[in-house]
Amino acid sequence: MSSAKPPGRSGKTSSGAAGDDAPLAEVKFLTVAEVAAVMRVSKMTVYRMVHSAELPAVRVGRSFRVPEQAVHDYLRAAFIEAG
Repeated sequence: MSSAKPPGRSGKTSSGAAGDDAPLAEVKFLTVAEVAAVMRVSKMTVYRMVHSAELPAVRVGRSFRVPEQAVHDYLRAAFIEAG
């Protein structure tokens, strides 16, 4: 027998990334395409970030949704000052 995860369970959630104080109903979720547009990268790059747990996401059916605040937090943390 294998110890595979049940289908549809990625193990990644928006917990902490969207702010623990915000009620779930107030969290704005973005599609992969919307995240790619905000970050100005390809959709494949966003998928890689989600699968490597660099960017938290929830799975809805066969799609991923990323908390908007998580995108802003990622970009803020990745920001560097030029020389």
